Amino acid sequence: MKKFKFISALVVAMLMAVLVVGCSNDAAGGDGNKSGKKSKGKVNVGIVLPTKDEPRWVQDETRFHDALKDSEYTTEILFSQGSSAKEKENVETLLNKGIDVLIIAPHDGPAAGAAVEAAKKDGVTVIAYDRLITDTKGIDYYVTFDSVAVGEAQGQYLIDHAADGKDIPLYLYAGAASDNNAFLFFEGAWKVLQPKIADGTFVIANSSAAEALKDKAELSRDELGKVLGQVTTNWDANEAKNKAQTHLTAASKELKGEVAVLAPNDGTSRAIADVFGTDPDVSKYVITGQDAEKASIQYIIDGKQSMTVFKDVRTLVADAMGMAVDILDGKKPETTGSYDNGSIEVPAKQTDVIVIEQENVKSELIDSGYYEESEFKGL
Repeated sequence: MKKFKFISALVVAMLMAVLVVGCSNDAAGGDGNKSGKKSKGKVNVGIVLPTKDEPRWVQDETRFHDALKDSEYTTEILFSQGSSAKEKENVETLLNKGIDVLIIAPHDGPAAGAAVEAAKKDGVTVIAYDRLITDTKGIDYYVTFDSVAVGEAQGQYLIDHAADGKDIPLYLYAGAASDNNAFLFFEGAWKVLQPKIADGTFVIANSSAAEALKDKAELSRDELGKVLGQVTTNWDANEAKNKAQTHLTAASKELKGEVAVLAPNDGTSRAIADVFGTDPDVSKYVITGQDAEKASIQYIIDGKQSMTVFKDVRTLVADAMGMAVDILDGKKPETTGSYDNGSIEVPAKQTDVIVIEQENVKSELIDSGYYEESEFKGL
């Protein structure tokens, strides 16, 4: 009888142990092996975007939400608001929610390294989105538009649409020196513009560093850094406006008249265009942009901005989320190239870009459903 009671007690104890293990697995969503299966209260894909203060990133937020609305997977989007400390905090918040994939568009490429390395240590797959994270082995993939091609398109537009003749004043502006893309955009533009600077078609009006390098077709990272140090806007419209005002105030009449302006994105382009458009000594300006922001499309329709490089966020988001879903499903994502981030070659998926000007606003942006015609005047 004592033996029977002992065996019964042992069986009960074993059953209790099984139940405890089962409950533990259920509480973890059965996800101890990062299988990616959706579980109650779990975030599968964490997304960190740089700021809510630029329309571009607010558009991206909407597209990301739409991309997974019919999926079994869940996502959470946080904004860093231009702060590397906040960016790191956002990554930590998402890691605590058990994410399997981190998609991050860094505020500062090198500074984001510490945040993504923490994610890698946690077994999370890291996808750099639109902006490359540099000097770290902590990223797995990069989803991007061809940033060099963006700059090439901007430079070629200035060549094709600037005034005829020689000594056309060329004003150069760039994004933030903390953003690797700013280097790539400028690299692409310089590649196209430099021969026309060297032969005297353009004369650089606002950068002694660029003027000193005008005969050099390819610039090193350090040389690019010197030029960007003089013409950076930090992606800030007010800084762009102040720089443009300073440059035009200092410029002689020979550096005005009909001018060409390399502006890195739409926000800075509008700010710079407003300055050049009100200078009585500037008779005409051709100015570039990037991102196809609504306000800049209206500027293009009104003739105040010449062009913008359209990077269809729908495609970029689809590429990023497609890559994330492949990872969650245990598949290897498709890539089309790679980028050297200073530590490793990062496998990348690249998306094409399109030049938008007055003639094709309707066909590329309205007819494709990207914007509604009712959002603009004068189309």
